[in-house]
Amino acid sequence: MGIETIKSRIRIRLICLMVSFFIVGCVKSEVKKKNESLSDNTIVKENILNQKKLLRKLQVKFNLKSDQFAIIVSISKQKLYLIKNEEIIKTYPVSTSKYGIGSKPGSNKTPLGTHYICEKRGEGAKIGTIFKARKNTKKIAKIYIDNTDVPEDFVTTRIMWLKGLEAGVNLETLKRYVYIHGTPEEGLIGTPASHGCVRMKNKEVIELFEFVSVGTLVEIQE
Repeated sequence: MGIETIKSRIRIRLICLMVSFFIVGCVKSEVKKKNESLSDNTIVKENILNQKKLLRKLQVKFNLKSDQFAIIVSISKQKLYLIKNEEIIKTYPVSTSKYGIGSKPGSNKTPLGTHYICEKRGEGAKIGTIFKARKNTKKIAKIYIDNTDVPEDFVTTRIMWLKGLEAGVNLETLKRYVYIHGTPEEGLIGTPASHGCVRMKNKEVIELFEFVSVGTLVEIQE
């Protein structure tokens, strides 16, 4: 057998091996995609079922009508869902408390359960406007889109003040001054970083402010 014949056979074997590795890789990739898709679908179905359960609670216990807006805040997902006619109208990333979940005064934790918006403040205020004790200071905060954590717990742009509705769960929320509000720390939105409130990006909190009214139900869940 000549040297050229041996080299040719070696090349053919190498090509066959490369093709085999490529096929195996493609099959593994497709299996992974299929598994991820099934996992995603399972998560979506679980989310839908959970949201339906929460909406049913609001409908039965708190008289939510299908044509009314409602808000669901998911702490685990750091998301706020605006609901109407049992459909998600808008989804916004948020930031809940970096200290976790709780309703004890002074804990700086985000309370769970059913609330409603008892006051709205800031209509017409410029984006980034700083509020103190719900009053417009006429000062504008610098908005950070990186992971900057400013020393002050600024409340900016819009305020939706929450009042708890469930005894033994969240009746202290109003006195704890828990709001849905804008923040200069936009780069931290999507992670727990607040002092108990539900923080939003400033443009998005303006949009939500326009959708909802005093009396809108807000369900905060783990």
